[in-house]
Amino acid sequence: MSSEQPARSISIAAAQLGPIARDESRAAVVERLRGLLRDAAAAGAELVVFPELALTTFFPRWFTEDISGHDHYYETSMPGPQTQPLFDDAKELGVGFALGYAELTPEGERFNSTILVERDGSIVGRFRKVHIPGHEDDEPWRLFQHLERRYFQESDEGFPVWRAFGGIVGMATCNDRRWPETYREMGLQGVEMILIGYNTPIHYAPDPAQNPLQGFHNHLCMQSGAYQNGTWVVGVAKGGNEEGVETLAQSAIIAPSGQIVAQTVTLGDEVVVANCNLDWCYDYKNTLFDFDRYRRPDMYQRITSQKGVILPPE
Repeated sequence: MSSEQPARSISIAAAQLGPIARDESRAAVVERLRGLLRDAAAAGAELVVFPELALTTFFPRWFTEDISGHDHYYETSMPGPQTQPLFDDAKELGVGFALGYAELTPEGERFNSTILVERDGSIVGRFRKVHIPGHEDDEPWRLFQHLERRYFQESDEGFPVWRAFGGIVGMATCNDRRWPETYREMGLQGVEMILIGYNTPIHYAPDPAQNPLQGFHNHLCMQSGAYQNGTWVVGVAKGGNEEGVETLAQSAIIAPSGQIVAQTVTLGDEVVVANCNLDWCYDYKNTLFDFDRYRRPDMYQRITSQKGVILPPE
């Protein structure tokens, strides 16, 4: 790309949240979000990324006999009466945002969703989580439960991208960040910014040996996804001790080189901002990872035709 052309850049804020208590009202949480939005705007941010399920505590840790017992944690419209002030602030400040929340559709479908909102307060697009972790049934032996598969369904909408904020933007949610296909699907659409919110417990019951590696794995998957697809990645946590569960913080803004250029240092509400040169993506998309020239999709058939592992013959 010609050095004479002005760089396309955008200032992005990772707006990390600390714990949200089970009895904390939606109005109180929205006030926290509004405060973070204002702080980010004061620091020059044009796009603010909030975490997964940013409006409530992480309610899938509790079992209810009837799924509807958790209905009060879901949003039935977006914006709704309680979230409208956040949209109004965005429009007034000229700052866009990505917001994760629990979505209950008029048809009764339940999704772990994220919306992208432009600087004028308009909704650009919505992403629904694809890779749903955890379990479906009551497992009271656990220190805490992870019942996402009970309270959310898998999306079949894939990984779309949108033209917004002067670039090409995609979204993913929590467990999606651990799968390389997430980034490659968007990479093949020319994505330049991937916005990811997460709620990640430090304790992993199926394999406690992973507990001390949670921070390493969190950054590892996002950094590799950024580098291998020539894109910025913004990963934002809800961290700290939430209802007795220690959750990972370490929100980060990651460059197309795979380098972390900004990272939170607390477990609470915190904003970090980085100026992201979108033209930096070009350097990786058109040299080392020149998909059109070097990819061999005919060699990757197992990726889309096979789900589980098939061992070679003995």
